[in-house]
Amino acid sequence: MSIFKQIKSILNKNDAPPASSDAGKPNAPERRRSKRLSHKGRRILIIDDSATIVASLSAILRSAGCSISAAPDAETGIEAVRRENPDLVFLDIVLPGMNGFAALRLIRRDPLARHTPIIMISGNEQATEQFYAKRIGADDFMKKPFSRHEVFARMESLVNAGKLPQLDSATTSISEQAAPTTFGTIQRNANLPNEMIACMTPLEARNQLTLMGLQYFSQEQFSAAVKRGDSLAVDLFIIGGGVEITA
Repeated sequence: MSIFKQIKSILNKNDAPPASSDAGKPNAPERRRSKRLSHKGRRILIIDDSATIVASLSAILRSAGCSISAAPDAETGIEAVRRENPDLVFLDIVLPGMNGFAALRLIRRDPLARHTPIIMISGNEQATEQFYAKRIGADDFMKKPFSRHEVFARMESLVNAGKLPQLDSATTSISEQAAPTTFGTIQRNANLPNEMIACMTPLEARNQLTLMGLQYFSQEQFSAAVKRGDSLAVDLFIIGGGVEITA
């Protein structure tokens, strides 16, 4: 290489922008500090006959400070909508007895409940196709299995559409969250406050599951936690992100 080419090569290197650890990651700073909508205090009703879905969805919503009630069938759910006047309803399509479509029609005919926001949920392909074909008054649809992120994304869409009131929001960042060591001394089967669970990272949740003798990726252990009503383990499994939330 000639001396001129060597000089040109050095100059080009000096002019190049410094490498960033966020290269290839669009909006990385925004991800670390993003404005999240508050859902604390929202009253939410889940109408679903699957204990797994009810427990998983309840855990996700409780972590944001929501108040949860549940109904195992359409008839009980309709009465709960009238009695409790929830802020939001998650309604399964495939239910024992009356299905979710019929329940939705009855709710929309009720003067006291017709404006209640409703998100239909289903893991049944045929029911999903029927929903998109009929569009009979639901505000949104969420397919099983679903993630924690999707649940709050659906709720945020309702807030943006003016169907859910906007509550006081909070700005959080990774640096402002509890350090991973915060939960390192928690004993097995301890009762953690919802506030502590809500700010856990996936790694912290996985570490806590390990302390409890559980594997964060075990679908069988997750299902067993749902069946025995271990809400702490269910919360941690969901935050850890190693299991599917499905019926």
